[in-house]
Amino acid sequence: MSTRAPKILVVDDQPVNVRLLQRKLERESMHVITAGSGAEALDKVAVAKPDLILLDVMMPEMDGVEVCRRLKEMPGTEDIPVIFITARDSRENKLEGLAAGAADYITKPLDLDETLARVNTQLRIRDSHRRNLDLQNRLADARQAAAVGAITQGIAHNLNNLLGVVVGYIDLLKNAAENPDLVRRSSGLIDKAVKRMVKIVQQLSTIATDERPHIAPLTLDEAIDGSIRRFKADYKVPANVYVDNPFRAQAIQTNNETFEDVLGRLLINAWESYADTVPEGARIIEVEVRMPEGEGRVFIEINDRGQGLDPEVEAHAFEPFISGKTAVGRGMGLTVARHGIRTLGGDIQLRRRPGGGTVAEVEHPLVQDDL
Repeated sequence: MSTRAPKILVVDDQPVNVRLLQRKLERESMHVITAGSGAEALDKVAVAKPDLILLDVMMPEMDGVEVCRRLKEMPGTEDIPVIFITARDSRENKLEGLAAGAADYITKPLDLDETLARVNTQLRIRDSHRRNLDLQNRLADARQAAAVGAITQGIAHNLNNLLGVVVGYIDLLKNAAENPDLVRRSSGLIDKAVKRMVKIVQQLSTIATDERPHIAPLTLDEAIDGSIRRFKADYKVPANVYVDNPFRAQAIQTNNETFEDVLGRLLINAWESYADTVPEGARIIEVEVRMPEGEGRVFIEINDRGQGLDPEVEAHAFEPFISGKTAVGRGMGLTVARHGIRTLGGDIQLRRRPGGGTVAEVEHPLVQDDL
């Protein structure tokens, strides 16, 4: 438990009960605050913020159950453990108290040693809960710092490499005035590097906004076939994509541009999952559409039989600049894809495919909820 003295609020309209509990708890080096009514208890809680409350159920005007309900509804007091003390020991009374948010229930006449044991148990649970919250907050801060570091490092690495390309070919241009072929080739490579730099900035801009895109009805046939055509055009690959879509006429509400971009990024990931030694005609990409009845959502699976998820990358696949690729200017495709599909109310999950390869599952609502 915490090294400081636990602060206990004892609430009972019978002074003798308050004195008995106060003496017992103070002998155990606990700091005790007392209240003689429900209203006074709420006032004391607001000021003192106790670690635990021993609360009598049978009190006039406002009983303990009502006090507990109010505490559980108030920000800042909802996590304070409450132990009810009452002469009523029926099952119904206990269930009512626990339903109001009580952590434990003690019946009169009180066994002070048992009461102390229950108090210590609840304090240990509360301390453990606080430590867990602290660890979660530290972990969240560490993850945020790591993500910022990854983004910063990724930007610096990618842009520095691309700037190196630009500077190198500019130097060549300075000495290539009499060589038109070299000028054209160097200019083309500079243009390509600059476009990739612009793409990085655009990707960062995309994930920095939560703006919801305009949505309109589109059939699954139109959405998926359009995505495949755009994928082949944008990435210039002769991929054979096999589609199993028994819901071709099913309409979804989506943003066509975002949807095609998301599927295109997943399709190129599937294409590039194959080793360079695998012939283009042997790189199989399958798209399977499922629509479980009554769920109001469609699931689109993109399957490949490539090298599968790298265990070192798997847990961080959607983080910026996490990639198994070595090419300059890559590593944000999955980050942008997940952000895009989430703006449409969906999500993306990756899992290993039985027999080898990867399954990228896109979840998309049939109808968008009003935001």
